[in-house]
Amino acid sequence: MDGSFGKSLKTGDRVRLISMPNDPDPLPVGALGVVLRVIDHGDWQQIEVAWDNGRKLMLSLPDDCVAVVPPGESD
Repeated sequence: MDGSFGKSLKTGDRVRLISMPNDPDPLPVGALGVVLRVIDHGDWQQIEVAWDNGRKLMLSLPDDCVAVVPPGESD
């Protein structure tokens, strides 16, 4: 899994959190979720994710970092 800054993320991708350095209530590293939508702002993106722990939390890329979990890979 490579760290992703959003350019290749799309709705439905399964992701694993690598880092969320600027969030006051971050998810734990390794948290898993599914991308709900990608909002492109030019030089940065917001990624809405439904996390497996029940939270819905937007990522701000490139500040936050996730890796795409390939289909068939064990969670």
